[in-house]
Amino acid sequence: MYRRTFLAAVTAAGVSASTPTVTGTRRHRLNSDDVEVWKAELVAWTTAESMYGGTSELEKRAEDVTDEVISLQQANNASARIRSELYTVAAAFSNSAMWAAIDGQRFESAERHLDRTIRLAGLSGDPATEFRVWSHASVLFRQLGRPADALAAAEKSRACSITRRDPLFASLSMSRIALNHAELGDGRSAMRYLDLAQKALERADPNKHRPTWIDYYDQAELDHLAMAASMRLAHWPEAEKHAHRSLAYVRPDLKRNMALVRANLAGAQLGQRDLEQAVATAQRIPEGMMRHARVRELLDRFTEQVTTLAPRNHEARDWQALYRTAVA
Repeated sequence: MYRRTFLAAVTAAGVSASTPTVTGTRRHRLNSDDVEVWKAELVAWTTAESMYGGTSELEKRAEDVTDEVISLQQANNASARIRSELYTVAAAFSNSAMWAAIDGQRFESAERHLDRTIRLAGLSGDPATEFRVWSHASVLFRQLGRPADALAAAEKSRACSITRRDPLFASLSMSRIALNHAELGDGRSAMRYLDLAQKALERADPNKHRPTWIDYYDQAELDHLAMAASMRLAHWPEAEKHAHRSLAYVRPDLKRNMALVRANLAGAQLGQRDLEQAVATAQRIPEGMMRHARVRELLDRFTEQVTTLAPRNHEARDWQALYRTAVA
C-alpha cells in the first residue's frame, strides 16, 4: 500500500520512479536537472509520509536516496553551487528518514539519522536545512525524555538566520520552544512563546516560496502544538479549545495529524471528567490510524485512564472492546 502511494505521488510530481544512478567509471558534470529530479522525489516522499506517517518503508527509502545522492556527488564533477544544492537534498532526505523514525517511535534509528543529518546540513550551508535539523532534533530529544536538550535544540533552531528573514520559521521555532517550556513545567514561558508564535505566524507571507517540508506548518499546526503544551500543563479547557481550532483548520489530507489531535482532544475532555464526550471523540478516529505509533501511544494512555475512572461504565466498556479490536 505504501509503495503504491509513493509511486502514485512520484507520478503526480512528474518524475520517474527510477531515480539517477551511478554507472561505470566515467565522470560527468552534474547540473540543475540532476538536482530537480531529487527535489521532485522529495515532494513525492513528503506526500506519502503526510498520508501514512513515518513507516519503516518510507524511512528506508529516504535513507537509500541519501546514499544515492552522496554516491552521485562522489562519482561526478559539479560546481560549488550544485554541490551545495545536492548536499541540501541529501540532508533533506536524511532528515526525512530521521523524522519517519521519530514518527514511528524507532528512536535508536532516529538518533543514528540525526548524526548524519547534522553533518550533511553543515556541508549544505543552507539555513532552512539547518533549521529543520534542530527543529526535528528538539522533537526527538523530547520523545527521549530529555526536555533540557529538547529546549536547547529548539532555541538553536530559532537562532538560525532563516528565522530573521521569514516569520513562518520564527513561529515554528517559538511554538516548539513553548512546548518544551511546558514539558519543563514552566507555564508562564510556554504561554509567552505561544503568543509570540501566533504573532509571527500572522506576519508570515502565505505566498512566499519555501521548502516543501514546511508546508504543513500553519494555523492548524500551531494550535496542535499549543494544544500539546496545554496538555502538558493539565490546562484541559485550553487544550480542548486549541484542539477544536486545529481540527477546524487542518487540511483533509493530513489524516495522521487529525488522528493525533482527536486523541489529545479525547484526553483533554477526559481531564475534565466528560467521559461520554471523550469516548465519542476517540471513536471518531479511523481504526487504521489507531495503529499509528504515536496515535496508539496516546490511545493506550487514554484507555488506561478511562478504565481507572469508570471501569463499569458501558461507554468505557464499549470503547475498550472497539480499541482492542482495532489494534489487535
